[in-house]
Amino acid sequence: MRTLFLLNPTAGKADCTRALPRQIDAAAARAGLAMGEYTIRITAHAGHARELANVAARQARQAGEQLRIYTAGGDGTFNEALTGVYGFENAAVGCLPYGSGNDFLRTFGTKAEFLDLDAQLAGGPVAIDLMQTSLGLSATICAAGLDAQVAYGIPKFRRIPLCGGEAAYALSIVEQLCGHIGRRVEYTIDGETLTVDCLMCAVCNGRTYGGGFRAAPEAQPDDGWLDVYIIRKVSRLTIAKLLGMYKNGGHFRNGQLVRAAEPYFIYRRAKQVSLRAVDGRGPIVATADGECVPKEQITVQVQPLAGRILLPKPAFERFAAQRSEQSAT
Repeated sequence: MRTLFLLNPTAGKADCTRALPRQIDAAAARAGLAMGEYTIRITAHAGHARELANVAARQARQAGEQLRIYTAGGDGTFNEALTGVYGFENAAVGCLPYGSGNDFLRTFGTKAEFLDLDAQLAGGPVAIDLMQTSLGLSATICAAGLDAQVAYGIPKFRRIPLCGGEAAYALSIVEQLCGHIGRRVEYTIDGETLTVDCLMCAVCNGRTYGGGFRAAPEAQPDDGWLDVYIIRKVSRLTIAKLLGMYKNGGHFRNGQLVRAAEPYFIYRRAKQVSLRAVDGRGPIVATADGECVPKEQITVQVQPLAGRILLPKPAFERFAAQRSEQSAT
């Protein structure tokens, strides 16, 4: 068994590489790992985690060994490593949440559980579905529309002096709300075609994105299905009510939309989704695992049980118990 820790010094508000290596050494010693049984690497540029993960997976496969990779960063760092080991059955990826969003873990447990190095090393791998999207591989949610436009606009406000994360986010929201709201979008969902004047949409394998928005509160990341939510175009006065409901996951309960959400939401379960703007206003902005890109067309297809992830012990035990209960019924 090989263990690799990938630390992203630019993720989040503080550089995790200052204190985390010593904490890893201490946790590894408690777990009985010798110095030569694990490696700590610090990423140096965008895409570096993917490169390091891919090399490590190839080397481990050649040696006939299993590989555990823990990424210390945000959802983007985790996604890079997951992409790097895609197709390698000997490798599994876990996350230590040192980024700003950390949405991936919310489907499985709490941030405290995932920060616990002892629990991480005592946990284990599970298989989950992945999404192959126009933006690349994703384990969580691919979204398009207003929320993606807000995320896409944040970097330019961060360049303003003294304009930090929350201020940049707020300014980007104001910019979008002052502009043209909504797009006319054509969806193809497992062969069904819908044309909708919509505010935004989310194609979900996980439950949460955007720093805590519970878009798909009952999504199961290993059931072979995508949960699709489309929010219709509404007035600016209605947006605040809908976003509050959407953030808390109050729009969906017991396998269906709640009555208050029915006039505004469209829900489907699907294997494959594609969408494109048909209003003549150019590409639609999409986001997946922190990546924001304007696209003429966005496609998402589920890849059943194509990913192997590492869960800390409490989350691993809950996940295994839930699967056992489902198998029994």
